[in-house]
Amino acid sequence: QVQLVESGGGLAQPGGSLNLSCAASGSTFIVNTMGWFRQAPGKGRELVATMKHDVPVNITDSVKGRFIISSGNRENTVWLQMNDLRPEDPAVYYCNAQSRAGAMVIYAFWGPGTQVTVSA
Repeated sequence: QVQLVESGGGLAQPGGSLNLSCAASGSTFIVNTMGWFRQAPGKGRELVATMKHDVPVNITDSVKGRFIISSGNRENTVWLQMNDLRPEDPAVYYCNAQSRAGAMVIYAFWGPGTQVTVSA
């Protein structure tokens, strides 16, 4: 099992920034992919950005140039630096950790989520 704990969510003004952090513990040796998803009210959960072996591999078009994903501590921690926050960014942001073999997800773990609100 892998446990994930997010932090750093909260309220930001439009154009402002927040930095989300996710710390993984437990059997982290099985994890090779970590990332962030988000879910806005009434919408499905969508991928924001992911990293594999500390290399960014996916980032959704709507946040390119504004959000930066990074990791450290041999994939035990992943951050999401969110800049130029916009009205379409508010959501619950979830940390995700996976053990993947190619395109196959063998294990997937989720954090409880952290709320991001953008308001003047």
